[in-house]
Amino acid sequence: MEIKMNKVQPHLIFKELIMKRFALSLLTIVLASATVAPIAYAASDFDQLRRENLEKDQNSLDQLRAENLEKSEKLDQLRRENLDKDQSNLDEIRAENLEKSEKLDQLRRENLDKDQSSLDQVRDEVLAD
Repeated sequence: MEIKMNKVQPHLIFKELIMKRFALSLLTIVLASATVAPIAYAASDFDQLRRENLEKDQNSLDQLRAENLEKSEKLDQLRRENLDKDQSNLDEIRAENLEKSEKLDQLRRENLDKDQSSLDQVRDEVLAD
């Protein structure tokens, strides 16, 4: 049995290695560009979106600030109106209470007078017996 050995030709091996390296390099470049390209497009879009959001936020904040100032002014006006109403109501209630206390004092004096006269009458009756 005779084994035939193929003769290895060094220039073919070298050519094959160069082609493999070239293919790997080309594959690496394609993968890198496929990875970097979307990031480059996204970066510009991201900056634009960020600017738009900042503008929207600024507009929203300005609008909210204006609305809050209007509400604050309305609230201050309502507070002043309530204070005016409360003050007039308190004055009226104070006057009514003074009148009622004077009437109560008068009724108390009348009751004391009645009680005193009743006690005097009872004492006189007890002493008379």
